[in-house]
Amino acid sequence: MIEFVYFNLYVNIDILYEIIEEDSTLSKETMKPIRELPVLVAIFIGSFLCVLASTTINIALPILQDHFHTSLSTIQWTLTGFMLAMGTTAPLVGYLGEKFSYKRLYLFSLIGFTLASCLCAMAWDEYSLIAFRVLQGAFSGLIIPATMSIIYQVFPKEKQAMAIALWGLASMLAPAFGPTLSGWMLENFAWEWLFIMNIPIGLIAILFVVAYIPYYRLSVPKRFDSIGFVTVIVSSASLLVALGQGHNWGWGSTKVIGLLIVGVIALIAFVWRELTTETPLLNLRVFRNGRYTINLIITNILTISLYSGTFLTPVFLQRIQNVSAMDTGLILLPASLVMAFTMPIVGKLYSKVGPGILMAVGIVLLCVGTLTQSWLSIDVSHTYILLWMIVRNLGIAFIMMPASNAGMETVPPQLSGHASSIMNWTRNVFGSFAIAIFTTLLASFTTSHAADLAAAGDTDKLHIGMMAFTMSVNNVYFIATIIAAVALPLSFMVRRIKHDQPKTGQSADNVAQTTKA
Repeated sequence: MIEFVYFNLYVNIDILYEIIEEDSTLSKETMKPIRELPVLVAIFIGSFLCVLASTTINIALPILQDHFHTSLSTIQWTLTGFMLAMGTTAPLVGYLGEKFSYKRLYLFSLIGFTLASCLCAMAWDEYSLIAFRVLQGAFSGLIIPATMSIIYQVFPKEKQAMAIALWGLASMLAPAFGPTLSGWMLENFAWEWLFIMNIPIGLIAILFVVAYIPYYRLSVPKRFDSIGFVTVIVSSASLLVALGQGHNWGWGSTKVIGLLIVGVIALIAFVWRELTTETPLLNLRVFRNGRYTINLIITNILTISLYSGTFLTPVFLQRIQNVSAMDTGLILLPASLVMAFTMPIVGKLYSKVGPGILMAVGIVLLCVGTLTQSWLSIDVSHTYILLWMIVRNLGIAFIMMPASNAGMETVPPQLSGHASSIMNWTRNVFGSFAIAIFTTLLASFTTSHAADLAAAGDTDKLHIGMMAFTMSVNNVYFIATIIAAVALPLSFMVRRIKHDQPKTGQSADNVAQTTKA
């Protein structure tokens, strides 16, 4: 995977970060040159690993169900619990990164993730596996925003776009290879190897972090915001469980309504607390940065639309066309690879044309690729699906990196940890919301279309079921197209920012005061 990180520039990055203690004065220590390529490799491997862990387990659920002699609804918590924990811990990154440094936070999260993978492979029943997957997800929730923060605090501004593009390869390549790799391993090895393979990769990432990522802290929080911690955990957990289980439990059920009420109240309390306390757990004042806020809105709107393809296409191929999970992964692999290899190109174009134009082009491609997926038929060819998924994924490649970088590039370095935490936290929440809404709409449309087909005289129950489901997929894709189109006018509000080139031997930006950790 390291070959995807293919630019090799070594620069001296001279920066002074303030270390603020209650009873200390500013200090300046010997500056050390930062080798950018090894830092990127360290970040890439860890990010790839935790994204991979969220994609390999999907097609293993039936095998795990049979192995532990349990129900599918129970074993599905190995996936639900992972995503829930991942979304719950993300808001803590800002505080933990400032308290212990982002290098140590990333390092300890990688160690925890690797140990949790080992425990997952040793699970003795379904409940121990679920518990260890929750632990694995908790560490994953820390890794992604921590690595994003390191990029914006270590790399100079003129190189952040390319760094984020290469960092984004992890989130693109892992879902591309995850299902295919998982299918191959399950056919040739035991399910435990889905977790064992994480261990050597995790160890390599740990070694790179220790050796190459600089130790630094921009500020040290004076005290821990315990009220903010409790309210954000309660709100995140309640909302994510309600959204994730709403379709199964029923949106009108007491459990779902109760969780939504608790989640909203806790969220309001959390926002109030963070805006009024002197040392917030998550500094919401970052929303005063208009550029960050508008790009966060664009990102979350598109996140909802993006999940339509992630959710609907594999389900359609497997349920309607009886394609195996491994073959589904192979069908979708080329589109994922095109998206992954386009990311570095977008990174190069970013500084030349600016984020607004790139996002506008990407949104148009995304809308076209999504709209054409709303014209599916039962016997549609795999070539048709692949072609328009490539167009759709090209659009995603042109959107996600520019939106992320445009939002983060004007955030002060000392707030970048909080900004990345908010960005990843809201993506998790809106991703869960998207899946919940699309699942509900799919079921509702299927019931309605089935009734219409039966009323029209169709008596073949199998045909009715397949047609109703296909028509429902088309309906949901059309809705996803409209949602994506809403972000188009917003993209024109994001202007290009020119960064001055650094003088020889200097960075154009603050980076890190580096010492050996």
